[in-house]
Amino acid sequence: MRLLLFLLGLSCALTAAAQPFRGDEIARWREQVSRITITRDTWGVPHIYGKTDADAVFGVLYTQCEDDFDRVEMNYIDAIGRLAEVEGEAALYHDLRARMFLDSAQAVALYQKSPSWMRKLLDAFADGANYYLYTHPVVKPKLIKRFKPWMPLMFSEGSIGGNISSVSVERIKAFYTNQKFTSQVEERNKWEREPMGSNGFAIAPAKSATKNALLLINPHTSFYFRSEVQMVSKAGLNAYGAVTWGQFFIYQGFNENCGWMHTSSYADVMDEYLETIEKKDNALYYQHGGTLRPVQVSTVSLPYRQGNKMLRKSFTIYKTHHGPIVGEQDGKWIALSMMNDPINALAQSYLRTKAKGYASYKKVMKLNGNASNNTVFADRKGNIAYWHGNFMPRRNTAFDWSKPVDGSNPETDWKGLHGIDDIVQVLNPATGWIQNCNATPFTVAGKNSPAKSAYPVYMAPDAENYRGINAVRVLSRRSVFTLDTLIAAAFDPYLAGFEELIPALLKASETAVDNPEDQPRELPEAIETLRAWNKAYGRNSVATTLAVLWGEKIQRLARTRVPANERPDPFLGFTAFTISNTSPQEKVNALAEVLGELTRDFGTWKVAWGEMNRFQRLTGRIQETYDDSKPSIPVGFTSSAWGSLAAFGARTYPGTVKRYGSVGNSFVAVVEFGDRVKARSVVTGGSSSNPKSSHFNDQSPLYCNGQFKDVWFYPEDVRKHVERTYRPGQK
Repeated sequence: MRLLLFLLGLSCALTAAAQPFRGDEIARWREQVSRITITRDTWGVPHIYGKTDADAVFGVLYTQCEDDFDRVEMNYIDAIGRLAEVEGEAALYHDLRARMFLDSAQAVALYQKSPSWMRKLLDAFADGANYYLYTHPVVKPKLIKRFKPWMPLMFSEGSIGGNISSVSVERIKAFYTNQKFTSQVEERNKWEREPMGSNGFAIAPAKSATKNALLLINPHTSFYFRSEVQMVSKAGLNAYGAVTWGQFFIYQGFNENCGWMHTSSYADVMDEYLETIEKKDNALYYQHGGTLRPVQVSTVSLPYRQGNKMLRKSFTIYKTHHGPIVGEQDGKWIALSMMNDPINALAQSYLRTKAKGYASYKKVMKLNGNASNNTVFADRKGNIAYWHGNFMPRRNTAFDWSKPVDGSNPETDWKGLHGIDDIVQVLNPATGWIQNCNATPFTVAGKNSPAKSAYPVYMAPDAENYRGINAVRVLSRRSVFTLDTLIAAAFDPYLAGFEELIPALLKASETAVDNPEDQPRELPEAIETLRAWNKAYGRNSVATTLAVLWGEKIQRLARTRVPANERPDPFLGFTAFTISNTSPQEKVNALAEVLGELTRDFGTWKVAWGEMNRFQRLTGRIQETYDDSKPSIPVGFTSSAWGSLAAFGARTYPGTVKRYGSVGNSFVAVVEFGDRVKARSVVTGGSSSNPKSSHFNDQSPLYCNGQFKDVWFYPEDVRKHVERTYRPGQK
C-alpha cells in the first residue's frame, strides 16, 4: 500500500513538474471531463459525446493529441509564425510572412472581441490540448508547452495552408534583404510538385437508386493531413468527417441533414498592388489618388534557433492600405490584399457543421469567411449545389486582375465584397450531378453548368484539367448511382492526360530519323505496348509504367523551353506546348531512356505499375522515411496530373528505386442522405500515427484497393463496434 501511495505521489509530482498547470484550471478541466465520453470504434475512430459543443471541442482536441500530437503542435508552430524557433534561421522569412498578416497580439485582441459562443469553443480548444499535456507528462512538446485560446484565430480555414501559403516566401526574403528576386526558378519548381486539390461529386435523387442525394468527399492532401472523427453534443452538434490536426471543426464531412466537400479554388481572392514610393523628410509615402499617404512602418523581432541558443532578428515591415509589402517589381513595391477576417472565417468553418440543409448552409456562407475553397454540397431534402469560392472582392472590371494593378489609382481599390448570390454557383442542375476537381466551374454540371459570360473573369479564371474531363465523362455515362457505383466512379482508372501525348509519341516513332541500331532493341515492343494500351491505370499494367515515366520525362524537357516570364496552362495547355516543343526524335529518345532506366533498376523494362508504385508507412513521423527492403503495398492509381480521379503522388527517395506515395487521396467518403445517413470511408494508413498501435496501418489494404469501411454514425451502431469507451485522461 505504501509503495502504491508513493508511486501515485511520484506520478503527481512528475505531472506537476512537467507542465506547470494551476490547481484551479486542473479542477475545472476535471469537472468538464465528467461531461465528455469518447468511444473508439473498431477502426480506432473517435466518437466524442459531450453535453455542450465546448465539451465536444475539448474532446476532439484531446483525441487528436492522443493520435498525433506532433502534427497538432507543428500546425500551430507554423500558423502562429514560430517555425524558426524549431527549425532555425532558414524558417525566419516563413515566420515573417505569418506575422505580416496577423500576429499574436492581434489574435489576442480578436479573441477578446469574439462572440461568447466562440470564446467558449476557443477556451475548450486550449483546455483539451492542455489537459492532454497535463495527463501525459512524458510527452515533450517541441515548443508549445501551453496552448492558448487565441491560436485557432491564426489557423481558421482548414485548407492546406490557406491563402497565405501562396504568398512567396522567397520574394519576401528578397525584398527585406534588398536582393533581386527571380520568380521563374520558383515557378519551375512548382511545376514539379504533385498537383494539390480535391474531388467532390454530388448526385441528385433523380440519378440515385434510392432517390436520396449522394455525396463524394475526396480531398487530395499530403498523407495523414487530417483525422477522422465524429463530434456530438446535446446542443445540436452531430458531425462526422475530416478534421485538420489542431482544428476543432469538421472541415470536410456531413451531419444528419447535409454534407459539404471543399475543393481548392483558383477564384481570384487576393490582389497585388504596385505602389509608387516617395521619400520625404526621412519618411516613406505612397501615391494614391493624386495625394501622398504615409507608409505604415512597424518593427518585429523574431526568435530563431541556432544550435542550443535562441537568437533574434529584427525586421522593419511596411504596409499600405492595400496590405503588407511583399516584394518589388520594376522599382515599385508590391502590396498584397487578401482576406484577413479570422473571426468570420472561424465562425463559418464551425457553424456550417450544424447546418440543417441548403438554406441553412447558404446563410452561413453569407459570412464570406471562406477564401480558399469551392463547395460541393448535398442534403437530405435532395438538394445538390455548388459554390465557386465564397470570399470575393468586388472590383472594377476595366483592369486585368490576373496581374499586379496600379495602387496609385483609387479605381483599383476593392469596392466591398460580392454577396453570396453574385458568385458562380449552381443548384439542382437538370443533369442530376455536380463535380468539381479544382477546375473551371463552367463544366461542373455538364450542359447545365453556369454560363461563363455571366460572370466577371476574376470570379473564375480556373482552367480545365484532366480530372475534370474524366469526372464529366464518368458522371455523364451512368444513369443511376448507388454508394458502390459512386465509389467506382471515384476510382475510375482512365487517364485523360495521355489522350494526346501517347498518339504524339506513336506518330513520332514513325518519323524519327536516328538509325534503328542506335535505339534499344526493346523499343518497338514498348511502342506496341503503348499502342495497345486503353489508357487506364492498373497495378499489373506495364503500359502505365511506360506512359507515366515517359510523360514525366518529356514534360520535364519541355519545361526548359518555356520562355522567361511565361507559363502556359499547366494541364491541357502544357500538353499542347509539350507536343509542339519537342521533336519526334526527342519523344522517342525519352522512351528509350525510360527503358534503360527501368532495366537498370529492375532488371527488365517490363515493370508492372504496382511493382514500382507503392504505399508504405513505417514511422508515423511528419517526414516519413521509405525503404525498398521493408513491406509495402502496390497501388494502381497515379498522379492526378494525368487525370487520375483517385490521386496518388509518388516519387523515389534516397536509396529507393520504387516510388512511394506521400500526397493524394487521404480521407475519402461517400454519403447517402435519407431518413438515416449511410456512409463509408477510408483513410491513408489508419487513425493513429503511433507505429505500435493496431490502427497505424489497418486501413492501408482498403485504401490501396479502393475499398471502404462502414461509417458508424448512430449511437446504436457505434455501440455494436466498440473497441474502448473512456473519458479524457483515463488510461
